[in-house]
Amino acid sequence: MANSVPKPDDERIAELVRELGVSKDFRISEGFVSEVLGLISDDPHTLDLKIASAAVTEMRDAFAMFGPYKEVPKVSIFGSARTEADDPLYEQTRRVAGQLAAAGWMVVTGAGPGIMEAGMEGAGVEQSIGVSIRLPFETGANSIIAGDEKHVSMKYFFTRKLMLVKESSAFVCLPGGFGTLDETFELLTLTQTGKGIPVPIVFLDTPGDPYWEQVHDFVTGQLVTRGLVSPTDTALYRITDSCDEAVEEITRFYANYHSIRSVGDDLIIRLQQAPSDAQLDALNDDFAHLVKSGRIRRTEPYAIERRQGDHLELERIVFAFDRHGFAELRAMIDTLNGYVVDH
Repeated sequence: MANSVPKPDDERIAELVRELGVSKDFRISEGFVSEVLGLISDDPHTLDLKIASAAVTEMRDAFAMFGPYKEVPKVSIFGSARTEADDPLYEQTRRVAGQLAAAGWMVVTGAGPGIMEAGMEGAGVEQSIGVSIRLPFETGANSIIAGDEKHVSMKYFFTRKLMLVKESSAFVCLPGGFGTLDETFELLTLTQTGKGIPVPIVFLDTPGDPYWEQVHDFVTGQLVTRGLVSPTDTALYRITDSCDEAVEEITRFYANYHSIRSVGDDLIIRLQQAPSDAQLDALNDDFAHLVKSGRIRRTEPYAIERRQGDHLELERIVFAFDRHGFAELRAMIDTLNGYVVDH
């Protein structure tokens, strides 16, 4: 067992990290190096070591590729690689990607053919980012993003899905097969359980082709009725066959809401505009079931936010969050977005 192997010497690891010139997040870096050396000293199976090594390499490459675009809002588009160019879904994807790009969003796809290529056609190469998967039956990225600096290739689906989800603030899901459903339901699971942050998730159909409506029927008819998910979990996504409505759903989500951060038991919601006293009272009346103790209140940036310079210009509300209501945070965010006043 791993615990029977002596841990690498902490001081030697600290010295190594110092020699690398690390000044930011020193303790995290020290812990990471310790775990890597610990894994090696565990004498793992060759395949286990290959998986761990390749995963770290792929994440490093992807982090470096996404780095220059950290402050640009990004939307991931999921959908089938098998969708042909003459399929109405292809044009629907081109249209919604073009509208999102025009609104200032970068479009992230799996860089393959079908829906992924349609999204890049709509957004244009300058507004496109590709995270492709190496498969025996696919030669590589589509011609739009192949060779571009905004493309990275992955061996493992789990590292690819991490980057498709981690880097985006909104999602548009088009019809697809096992892979698309896998990506979509993992996204819903992450949001439902609080492992992912609240985000707008749009299920986009074409008129007269109710793919996502039928998926929703399964969710409500089987999962909800059996008690396997909560009725409120269906609020995590919006189904539409209109590109205009899809874009509005995404942009409206960030009309006032900006981001969240947890500090201990407290959930900090950062906003462009703080609620008035009357609005704060209404929030406490309507969302008391999300509060473990105390009240929802306005707050200044926490000390850790000040140290890290974490969006100090934004307004904030905070409350002790009962962490069983992640799906219902969406309703609170919708309410907060209704507080925006045009100036």
